[in-house]
Amino acid sequence: MNPLDYLADIAATGFRRLVSGDPDGQPDWVRELEHGQDLGYFGPGSAAWAVHGGLPTVVGGIRALLLQALHPLALAGVQQHSRYEADALGRLAGTTQWLTVVTFGDTRQAERECARVRGMHRKVRGSVEIDGQERKYAAGDPELLRWVHDAFTESFLATHRIWGGPIPGGDDAYVAEWAKAGELVGVEDPPRSVAELERQMADFMPQLRYDKATARTVHFVRQAPLPLSARPPYAVLVAGAIASLTEEERRLLRLPTTPLTLAKPAVGALLAGMGAALGRQAPAQRNARRRAARLDLVDLGAVEPDSVSDHGGGGSRQ
Repeated sequence: MNPLDYLADIAATGFRRLVSGDPDGQPDWVRELEHGQDLGYFGPGSAAWAVHGGLPTVVGGIRALLLQALHPLALAGVQQHSRYEADALGRLAGTTQWLTVVTFGDTRQAERECARVRGMHRKVRGSVEIDGQERKYAAGDPELLRWVHDAFTESFLATHRIWGGPIPGGDDAYVAEWAKAGELVGVEDPPRSVAELERQMADFMPQLRYDKATARTVHFVRQAPLPLSARPPYAVLVAGAIASLTEEERRLLRLPTTPLTLAKPAVGALLAGMGAALGRQAPAQRNARRRAARLDLVDLGAVEPDSVSDHGGGGSRQ
């Protein structure tokens, strides 16, 4: 076994357990996706299924966390109210649950999950000093929600472009579809095209900054407290996340330039190896297909276009 295959095998072995918070890697909320009354907000053949059904979202999630550290108000909410340093994997499991259920669940399951997230947001409010002035923040602020939504959308799309496959309807279709997920948690005027996404991200630039809180968060994301065996493959994924950032984003984050010509093949091989170890189709997507088949709305044997996930669809691998 060559070194990269070895890393991929290690990464895949504990991956579902790490992101799901369940020892077997398939908690009850994943099993529930087989049940329901409709296809949900997206369904087989959608752009959201294609993007979130691929392992590049693992890299995209890391990229988004780095990017989000640049907004001082959003970051204050995380640092003052989140358990991310004490229980980083628990927070990851919660985010993974929301993304997976909204993507692959039926409408009732998706709305229930978004209500859970909105409830959490209502508790997150406070203040932080910026440039000598006290600034108030609230996680439910539509503008902060839009920043988080845009950063995730840009990151998932950027990493899928590099390591993923075709998106049904193209990049604009993904941005337009995922706008619905943003609206479900309170985002006002989410972007519905790549051009709108780029404009909104540019509008946020004057608000972004690098300070001690940013430095602490970036260091934490790059040096996440993972089991020793998981650190080498994680370092490869982090390198890919940094390489996928725009030049301006890397400059703001004070991160070194990681040549995409080096990161792309290394990350691609790692994701392919992880996909081969995890299986062609993740439990969440498989359960959602079973629900669709039960409703006589899609052929159970049909296979969606996969990305690097040709070896294992399911970005959260749930």
